[in-house]
Amino acid sequence: MDKARIFSIPFANIYPLYIQKAEKKGRTKAEVDAIIFWLTGYNKQTLQQQIDKNSDLETFFVQAPQINPNVSRITGLICGYRVEEIEDKLMQKIRYLDKLIDELARGKTIEKILRR
Repeated sequence: MDKARIFSIPFANIYPLYIQKAEKKGRTKAEVDAIIFWLTGYNKQTLQQQIDKNSDLETFFVQAPQINPNVSRITGLICGYRVEEIEDKLMQKIRYLDKLIDELARGKTIEKILRR
């Protein structure tokens, strides 16, 4: 899938998939939200506003209040790429979120996922 197409996908379409992936593995929507809040600086209200506005992934990350300064501690493979080596900063942020949700689904504790 080319970058432009990924960036234009509405976050509202991706969000339920993250929740579904987590819940299939016995995790919760609250844990998915905690990951999103930690990574982006959104809170419950501002996240819901992005969903209601049907913001695409690019807008979602561009308007994020503050990307967590500890994102450099997120490392490893996602979709065959090392997240720390992705050059396109927007794509890297998208993959950071994918990586964190994968870690949740694989059973990592929320403390380890949030690099505490």
